[in-house]
Amino acid sequence: MSTDVKTPLAFRRYPSTTALQCFETAARHLSFTNAAQEMHMTQSAISKQVAQLEEMLNLSLFYRTPHRISLTPAGKTYYLEVLEILRHIEAATTSLMSNSDNSEVLKIVSHPTFCSRWLMPALNGFGRAHPLINLNIKELAGPFFSEDQNVDVAFLYGDGIWGGMESIKLFDEYNVAVCHPDYLAGKAPCTSNIAQCTLLQLSSRPSAWYEYFRQQDIRIEGTFVGPRFDTFHTSISAALLGYGIALVPLRLVAPELQSGSLVRAWSYAAKGRGAYYIAYPLSLGNSHKVKVIVEWISTYLQHSNDPKQDIECVR
Repeated sequence: MSTDVKTPLAFRRYPSTTALQCFETAARHLSFTNAAQEMHMTQSAISKQVAQLEEMLNLSLFYRTPHRISLTPAGKTYYLEVLEILRHIEAATTSLMSNSDNSEVLKIVSHPTFCSRWLMPALNGFGRAHPLINLNIKELAGPFFSEDQNVDVAFLYGDGIWGGMESIKLFDEYNVAVCHPDYLAGKAPCTSNIAQCTLLQLSSRPSAWYEYFRQQDIRIEGTFVGPRFDTFHTSISAALLGYGIALVPLRLVAPELQSGSLVRAWSYAAKGRGAYYIAYPLSLGNSHKVKVIVEWISTYLQHSNDPKQDIECVR
């Protein structure tokens, strides 16, 4: 996000952080006494800070009775805003204190399941090899990347085209049907009797099962019916517990397939409509830390066994 630091802020009258902390603590406890104990201040000092804040805002933040306090509607709204502000201050301060003057922070975003199951193994050893680059990894489930956001690198699934970004293809996606080893015992193959199998659904890909069978020229009713989950992670967990059959990217269940805790329900692997990419803003094309992470991921792909898994699954 670009910010013109030369532009003055229009409003210069702000409450002190002490006043905001006193208000937040009192609002959380609904007690000036308890707030005073937590803040290591006197009750009168807490009350005075809050009163000065109310005077500056020209609003009452608390209803006061002889025995208790409660938030006014304005106080409830302000409490949520102040809480978020204080969290941002805490995060920014902690981040600054945790990094040395000559280190860089590499801000990464990724889909949750992809992050835990593929990205984390891929980044194993990165910190030892690059001690001056500190990783800040955030998991987000939905569309989450644009050049306006404060992100250096994103691991995305799609067509590789995102405005204002350079993207490098990592690999195609092949989806496989997996289940607990005991799940299909005594059941007829799903293609002959769909009623005997529970197809676990992913909310973000409602037509995944339909596409899986369509690629095989198989027509089956009921491909949209079944328990629905938000992430591949929960879908995989449900399959491990025997809830049904999950349709998930092969790379994300490689450990379970290798250990035998999950098995392929059917041998076919459906090629996904998109692929996985590493992407970064065009403005960061010459950034040292971005070049380092791109090279690291490229080297990992060259030396990993992942491509063999995909090749084998489509033979």
